[in-house]
Amino acid sequence: MCHVIVTCRSMLWTILSIVVAFGELIAFMSADWLIGKAKSTDSDSRTGGQQEPYRPTLGIYGRCIKMPQVPYFRKDTLCGPYAEHFNEIASGFWQATAIFLAVGISILCIVAFVSVFTMCVQSVMKKSIFNVCGLLQGIAGLFLILGLILYPAGWGSQKVVGYCGHYAAAYKLGECSLGWAFYTAIGGTVLTFICAVFSAQAEIATSSDKVQEEIEEGKNLICLL
Repeated sequence: MCHVIVTCRSMLWTILSIVVAFGELIAFMSADWLIGKAKSTDSDSRTGGQQEPYRPTLGIYGRCIKMPQVPYFRKDTLCGPYAEHFNEIASGFWQATAIFLAVGISILCIVAFVSVFTMCVQSVMKKSIFNVCGLLQGIAGLFLILGLILYPAGWGSQKVVGYCGHYAAAYKLGECSLGWAFYTAIGGTVLTFICAVFSAQAEIATSSDKVQEEIEEGKNLICLL
């Protein structure tokens, strides 16, 4: 019989696991990892005046640039992948970063999916799902760390130099600044390890004496705050 067990700690762990997975996925797909040096644009065809300089953004495999004003074309910022194939990514370091982040995020997405069902199923083959998921989150966190460590090593690539100026080099930004996606990836990595540790608390909460007492009383829905 399935007993639906909801506790404050297990619910918090589930929510955090989902938030971390989506946060890392959005950061990975974003083009806002690097904010390039200011560039000038052509004069505005509608007003005849000079437009303010803008700063293009560059991601691991995508970029956002500002297009010249074109009649009947509302959107002047074009975002999309600059690399159509994996080997076209800016540098070997970024290719490794993409692999490590993709593996880590894939694990986090699997854990986020499984975490939803931990309210009903707490163990499989006598193994605690919380403990297994916590271990997987720890492994995912290591992949994310490796990816984030290798990412700045690719700042010396020709692609980045075009955005950040000639002073850009490995672990040197040049005229660029870091975008929100990089900080989101770091924050998500920290939360990943917090989730891995907190999974033990979720396991303790769902196997406590109070839970066992309510199971013995024949309750199928157990909610403990």
